[in-house]
Amino acid sequence: MRPPSMGLSSARSMDTWIDMHHAVRRLTARDTVVFMTDNAVGQAEEENLGHLMANLAGDVSPSQLVPFLTSKHSLEYCLMYAARAASNGFQTLTVLGGDRTVGPPRCVEYAWQLRKIIRERIPSVTLGGWANPLKDPVAQVDFLLQAEFNAAFYLTQIVSHHSIRNVERFVNEARRRGVPFPGVFGVFHYHSANPATLGRLHRFFPVPAEGVTRDFVAGLAPEEITARTIHALREIGVDKVYVSNLGFRKPEDKYRRVLEAIG
Repeated sequence: MRPPSMGLSSARSMDTWIDMHHAVRRLTARDTVVFMTDNAVGQAEEENLGHLMANLAGDVSPSQLVPFLTSKHSLEYCLMYAARAASNGFQTLTVLGGDRTVGPPRCVEYAWQLRKIIRERIPSVTLGGWANPLKDPVAQVDFLLQAEFNAAFYLTQIVSHHSIRNVERFVNEARRRGVPFPGVFGVFHYHSANPATLGRLHRFFPVPAEGVTRDFVAGLAPEEITARTIHALREIGVDKVYVSNLGFRKPEDKYRRVLEAIG
């Protein structure tokens, strides 16, 4: 999930937080873990941790909430953020580099460097990293197996059933070489095949536009398309996924329909 963008009116920001408050409570009631982004796709967002601490304290266990922290802040802010998260009971952070092409510069060159500093100073917090199954699988697994990776799990770039053979090569390479920690594979919930929307999305991750368009032309509902990717991932041995782009308003309803479509 994404926090509201910076710069919204007070009323609109409050409405969005209220929607997200209800959504997070309903999602976590289903024993679902909720990841919350930090300046996704280079757009400034309100601080995820501040909302989680202020508006969900006592309602949701911090063990079910995993904030993202990118290195596109000052190092002082990043370390203070991690310390605040730990002191408020958050057990896990996903620490990423952040898009180099937009927004402020990174405070470190690579995300593993920030994870290393956080791990040394706040060892109680479990850290997650990142991998891209759509790139060279040998190089990606090399990266995961480096001692400097400094993470106990990794999230992946968005993947699709239309690119499943690439993903399978990565999964096989990781299995063959004994990557010792789990991966959580990204699945994007497409709401339509609008060419303009798919074009904008392609700036941030590989979009199989022709395949997605064929799915919608064939009459598949968004939840069925998402379920197809999850089925394809299961068939190659992936057992952990995250679903992105469920939206601000009642994402738990879309999530429920995706689960029903999976069967």
